[in-house]
Formats: sequence, structure tokens, C-alpha cells
Amino acid sequence: MTRKNSGTCSRSVSFNIDDNKIITGVSFEGGCNGNLKGIAALCEGQNAEDIIRRCKGIRCGFKSTSCPDQLALALEEALEKLQTARV
Repeated sequence: MTRKNSGTCSRSVSFNIDDNKIITGVSFEGGCNGNLKGIAALCEGQNAEDIIRRCKGIRCGFKSTSCPDQLALALEEALEKLQTARV
């Protein structure tokens, strides 16, 4: 899945999520290269719900969002799509 980010230096976030809600292949386009590679590495193989719980609501300086927050929003959308596909 790829989702455009809003309100951050990074332009988008991409990742794969399987039926067990495990995240792989996280990558960001733009933004702080080293920090975003670190976030991606920490998310690899983790449960999407755990990452959402940890990252949702994080702010970057004066901004109302952050790259981790945008990742959490994208993961929520992906989980909704998984749920809809199962119905």
C-alpha cells in the first residue's frame, strides 16, 4: 500500500501488510532519510496494531502530525481494507 502524507516533509509512505497484520517493506519518500530508515527498520515484522498504538498522535515540532503519525494513519486505512476484504 502507498499513501500520500499530509503535513510532513515526507511525501508518502509505502508498506506491505499480510492477513496476520504483520508489516514488511516500509519505506518513505522524502523526509529525513536516516530517521525514516530507522522507523522503517523498527516496524519491519511488527504487528500493525502495535505500531499504530505507538506512533499515532506523535507530533513533529510545531506541526500537528509527523511521519510516524502518518504511518499510523496509513496502517489504520490498510487494516480497514483488510477487514472489508474479509467480509
